[in-house]
Amino acid sequence: MPDIALYQPDIPQNTGTILRLCACMSVTVHLIEPAGFPISDSALKRAGMDYLERASMRRHRSFADFELFRLTQNRRLILLTTKSDQSYTDFEFRADDILVMGRESTGVPQSVHDLVDARLTIPMAEGLRSINVAVSAGMALGEALRQTDTFPKKPD
Repeated sequence: MPDIALYQPDIPQNTGTILRLCACMSVTVHLIEPAGFPISDSALKRAGMDYLERASMRRHRSFADFELFRLTQNRRLILLTTKSDQSYTDFEFRADDILVMGRESTGVPQSVHDLVDARLTIPMAEGLRSINVAVSAGMALGEALRQTDTFPKKPD
């Protein structure tokens, strides 16, 4: 099942919302530090509500630590970015992909752009800059789960 990676997130409410989304979808969140806020239950609780205890979160102290993890797991890194012409709906996701979301303020550095396996965008109306990172994560994750048939199954 695809995972989500948050590259040095700035806004605890967005991180909490993504943690809630991933808890509901049984998806692991990789939090790549440093974050722009203290990583604590209280910082995330408002948006994540009582879903935080059900969320699977793995912290990585740096991008280098995350990249070592990813390479040892042989997983593709798929970047959601406004700096791409390839729509996320035209991409063939795999169940072991990791969808990376950049910082709300600055995205990801060029060094990350250079090593990802794919850069995807969400088509938007002309003249608009970007969609909220939590909304973008939900849209891309939904498409990845649909394509890979890995939505959580209801018990019989």
